[in-house]
Amino acid sequence: MRREVPLLITGIVGVVFVLQYFIPHWPFSQVNTWFSDWFSIVGAFAIWLGALNLLKISALKVIGKKSDWGYAIVIIISFIIMVAIGFAEGKEFREQGTMFSWLYEYVYSPLSATMFALLAFFVASASYRAFRARNLDATLLLMAGFLIMLGRVPVGDSISFFLPENYQFSQVASWIMTWPQTAGQRAIMIGIALGLVSTSLRIILGIERAHLGGGD
Repeated sequence: MRREVPLLITGIVGVVFVLQYFIPHWPFSQVNTWFSDWFSIVGAFAIWLGALNLLKISALKVIGKKSDWGYAIVIIISFIIMVAIGFAEGKEFREQGTMFSWLYEYVYSPLSATMFALLAFFVASASYRAFRARNLDATLLLMAGFLIMLGRVPVGDSISFFLPENYQFSQVASWIMTWPQTAGQRAIMIGIALGLVSTSLRIILGIERAHLGGGD
């Protein structure tokens, strides 16, 4: 029963969502509303479980003084401060001028921007290793990536200033992003959609059971 009940719930919910998409009328529309509310409730509990799990892992790292345990202390202190301030300010914690909004705007947002800025170097390193010109396709991909990177910064047009306006690096980068990139992205999205439909049907029909755990 520990597996049959979750499979039954998954199947019923999946079938209701599919039918509601094609028949958006009562009772499917009402049941869909109920399920959406339940998902929000389950999601709220999942957020807390994730936060508590993060605290647990960080605390164990500090207690065992494992690698980079000092960062775990920062995580714990930051989490406690943000949660305490959020609860203390009540429903108004999102409004401008509150301590929570100040921390979010002047501490969290700059740290997030710093993390994304550091990711640029990792992306450049990974691109260098992945885009080696071993064949024609890899060569075209390498050239397109090189032109886009140059076209997104002012130095690109400075290098190609002698070319006609429509052939400068910024215009070439825009053309690549508008046409070849869009076509490739749509093909990938179609493939993702087909895979999503296939996996969803397997889960609804009970063929795929990996989400239940246990390895079968």
